[in-house]
Amino acid sequence: MNWRERISVDSLVCHGKACIKGTRIMVSVILDNLAEGLSEEEILKSYPSLVHDDIRAAISYAAGLRN
Repeated sequence: MNWRERISVDSLVCHGKACIKGTRIMVSVILDNLAEGLSEEEILKSYPSLVHDDIRAAISYAAGLRN
């Protein structure tokens, strides 16, 4: 998955934090929810504007930060 298709970083949105395109949902919020043990379904229910690919993009984005 190419996370660049689903995630944007814009200094005018959420203080330049990585967000799902077209939303103000930060990648860090998605990752924090996953780290707390929430399932993808629970996250999608909490954030109805998200889709499964957004969650996968957030994970892919985070994985790329290690390199």
